[in-house]
Amino acid sequence: MTTTNKPLKIKNTSTNDVLIDQLRVCKNTDEILKFEKWFNSNIESDKLYIRICELLKNRSISRALGSKWLLTLIEDRENTINKLSI
Repeated sequence: MTTTNKPLKIKNTSTNDVLIDQLRVCKNTDEILKFEKWFNSNIESDKLYIRICELLKNRSISRALGSKWLLTLIEDRENTINKLSI
């Protein structure tokens, strides 16, 4: 039996452009994390990390920019987990 992955649907282009612009405005880790918190609590579609992955997959953002954002989100989660396990 063969299965195929259902492709992730990209929201309309203007929405992605606004998201990219908002993330580019974030200059440091705190600003990225504040935006993530706002995005995840106010946008009902996807989590921010999923949208960043979609943007990378569709080459809407550079690998360097996407990896910077994802690394910030991953490091924050690892720090949170480490604090909880102490």
